[in-house]
Amino acid sequence: MDEQSIGEKLKRWPVRVKDYIGDLQTEMRRVTWPNWKQVRATTGVVILSVFLFAAYFAVVDTVCGRMIDRVFQLFGKTS
Repeated sequence: MDEQSIGEKLKRWPVRVKDYIGDLQTEMRRVTWPNWKQVRATTGVVILSVFLFAAYFAVVDTVCGRMIDRVFQLFGKTS
């Protein structure tokens, strides 16, 4: 890159930032936000899902851990 291209980019920077902010404001006006009932319902689903996945992984971890312990006990015995 030469000096002139960097200088030109620096000169256009404020205009590009202003255009970006204007485009951002336009897009944010188009957003449809959920109402409180939808927010509460989806939050409840997320919290319930987290607890269900946690319970599932706790069971899987316990089962796998016990199986690994049994394998170590089986091969760890010396006669």
